[in-house]
Amino acid sequence: MAYAGRQAAGVGKRALGRPGAGVNLDIQVRTAQHIFQVLGELKGCATKLGQLLSIYELVLPPKFAEPYRMALTQLQDSTPIMLPQTVETAMAAHMGSNWRWYFREFDTRRAAGASIGQVHRGVWHDGTEVAIKVMYPGARAAVHADLDQLRRMSVLGTVFVPGADVKAVTEAICDCISEELDYEAEAENQRVFADAYADDADFVVPRVLARHGDVIISEWLTGTPLSRIIASGAPEERNRLGLLLLRFVLSSWNRAGLLYCDVHPGNFRVLPDGRLGVVDFGACAPWPAPEFPGVVSGYFEALFNGGRTELEAAIRDHGFAEPGRTIDVDAVAEAFVPLCDPFLHNTFRLSTDWFRQQIRRAMDPRLSNANRDLTMPPYFTPFARAFLTVIGVVCQLDTEGPIRAEFVRWVPEIAAALESFDRRGGKPADLGIARTLRGTGPRPLSAVHTG
Repeated sequence: MAYAGRQAAGVGKRALGRPGAGVNLDIQVRTAQHIFQVLGELKGCATKLGQLLSIYELVLPPKFAEPYRMALTQLQDSTPIMLPQTVETAMAAHMGSNWRWYFREFDTRRAAGASIGQVHRGVWHDGTEVAIKVMYPGARAAVHADLDQLRRMSVLGTVFVPGADVKAVTEAICDCISEELDYEAEAENQRVFADAYADDADFVVPRVLARHGDVIISEWLTGTPLSRIIASGAPEERNRLGLLLLRFVLSSWNRAGLLYCDVHPGNFRVLPDGRLGVVDFGACAPWPAPEFPGVVSGYFEALFNGGRTELEAAIRDHGFAEPGRTIDVDAVAEAFVPLCDPFLHNTFRLSTDWFRQQIRRAMDPRLSNANRDLTMPPYFTPFARAFLTVIGVVCQLDTEGPIRAEFVRWVPEIAAALESFDRRGGKPADLGIARTLRGTGPRPLSAVHTG
């Protein structure tokens, strides 16, 4: 309603002679400010939603995105800061009145923000430089209140996916966010990852030294924020880090038995030796889910080696269509075509333009959009979150490289389907991957995609 009001006001201004472009920009700026104000009222989840929206802001055409980018930056910068006395009180509440005994040094000034807390720098009693993550007082109550609000708003999701069980998926999302309030679980997740990636040539996960209530003490990582590489890194470095980021998420369930779900630039650092440092393990899910291998095998076999019968079976057997709902399998196949592209070349470029096209296609509210016939089973929610956000950041890095090889290395079901595809000379089966890839005919896997 607020947006409609601004549009009506814009019509009036155009009638009075203001240039249309200027009026439209004014509408976008005011809408972005309204989004900021609404999210700012969600005291518990504002930063988390801002992190997600900072990825999906890429969906907008560049000339329209700037007002929203500015508003989201304002949201990130508005994260509440605990004053030193509040920090002292919070530390005493969780570690006891003699909490300073544990530290040789402790800086009460915030070193970094977290979605529901903040990070301080210090020196542990054994001389180790540490990061101390402290939850904001009252954060749990605020998050739970925000999740209740999210549940009430979730009905809006049916505009884009009327065939989905939006309530069930919303509950799965709420469960994921609620789990991030459990610092005991987060500390254990981080210990598992630190053990799994100990002495790794590519990644560094800081060890957890202690956890007291809503305080986690872990090794301090000194490095360049990934956001800085996104903004100004050289192409070679961006390509390298994009592939490392993808490798970390894809390898996480093989090596740690957990899926790392909280993929945004603030959780990654480039260390001086070139390795990728990873922090914040609140959003991790046991993975793979029992259903996951069958889903991947079913979809990839259908798309690359099967036909419409196999694709419809994969959709229905794995819960991606409500029972009894009619689906246009050919239209769904057409919609999946661009998602197959990275697997058809030894080298592929994942760019913001490519990502923007995929999200806009999936979220198009027109009745003819095949995605509106589909749903997503709740168990798939953690993977959808991890996959979409990691691809979003990889696209922000404008990553070009062996994307296919990373998937093949870590997901055997994909490897098996693509091996069969390759043995046939890269020729799709009767589905034709939607009419042999838009009617262009099979392309050699050595080709380089640059679009």
